[in-house]
Amino acid sequence: MLRSLIAIAFFLFAATSQLVAQGKGIRFWNLTTATISSFQLSPAGKDTWGANQTLNDKDKEVDHDERLRITNVEPGRYDAKVGYRGSKQCFVRDIEIKADAVFSIADKDLKDCSK
Repeated sequence: MLRSLIAIAFFLFAATSQLVAQGKGIRFWNLTTATISSFQLSPAGKDTWGANQTLNDKDKEVDHDERLRITNVEPGRYDAKVGYRGSKQCFVRDIEIKADAVFSIADKDLKDCSK
């Protein structure tokens, strides 16, 4: 019985340690006043846009004050293309993205908006 408890405790400790090591990943926090319907990243200054990250969300949009898991992006400096309902699109330049961290975009960060 004692061996079984020790084995279970060891397994739980190993599983928890592995989850902690993986971290929470990169997350985007929408601090703009509107719901984002499209969010793409490109290495800073390159204009080579990646996948629409809002597709990672269960409702495919990122509401105000909601966080979104960003996938297939390495830490570094990026430009963002932010799309809203009604075809409004804005850019945010030179965002620093760190591993296992949250980065945010607010209305004051949006530039070059067009409809």
